[in-house]
Amino acid sequence: MLLVDGLVKYYKRTLAVDNLSFQVGNGEIVGLLGPNGAGKTTILRCVTGIVQMTEGRVEVDGIDLTKNEEDVKRRIAFVPEVPTPYELLTVWEHLRFIAMAYQTMDRFEERADALMHRFDLYEKRNDLVLSLSKGMKQKLAIACAFVHDAKVILLDEPLIGIDPKGARELKDMITETRDDGGSILISTHMLDTAEHLCDRIIILRQGVVLAEGTLAELHERAKMGNDASLEDVFLTLTEEREAVETTTLP
Repeated sequence: MLLVDGLVKYYKRTLAVDNLSFQVGNGEIVGLLGPNGAGKTTILRCVTGIVQMTEGRVEVDGIDLTKNEEDVKRRIAFVPEVPTPYELLTVWEHLRFIAMAYQTMDRFEERADALMHRFDLYEKRNDLVLSLSKGMKQKLAIACAFVHDAKVILLDEPLIGIDPKGARELKDMITETRDDGGSILISTHMLDTAEHLCDRIIILRQGVVLAEGTLAELHERAKMGNDASLEDVFLTLTEEREAVETTTLP
């Protein structure tokens, strides 16, 4: 469903992503893991078309982003780490606006009501977004991502700042979307969540893929037993790369 091929992104002379290729299939949850500065947010922004790639190709449902950006964006939903919703709309108006923008008004009221109840937004439905707390704005952004018929959902640190019930509801919705054939790409620092939620994991460092695969495959790559946590695997692989880079410095 999502194809990224040879993605390169420079910010002036700084290389943020270096020749990155991966896929997210139908009915699959893929996690992007990496230390700060690994390029995770840049990758998501390139996939959504918010940031222009220096080189490479992105396809969603077989449609090339650079050739038909509007059709690609119609098929995706993106929740940034710091949402910036329209603060002078009410919660209900905001959800309706997103559904109208994506031309998915069929069963809108039913979907919106269900999402507002799941994320404890129903009592706030007539309140201006301006009045919401940071966590409630995050939950509104998540609800907006699921209110239309997106085939690919991109989430950048989606669990930061929301309460335990909201986090549980989001994880349930992610797995439900996967089970319905959707494709989900998640950037997160929460390794325990990624370990239990993701079908496949991509570990990055400085815009380069260190390792990719299922948890079992990553255990093998790190030469660690199956009882090792994803945190153990992650630290082993990233520290291994750092040691290689240090020893090869002139």
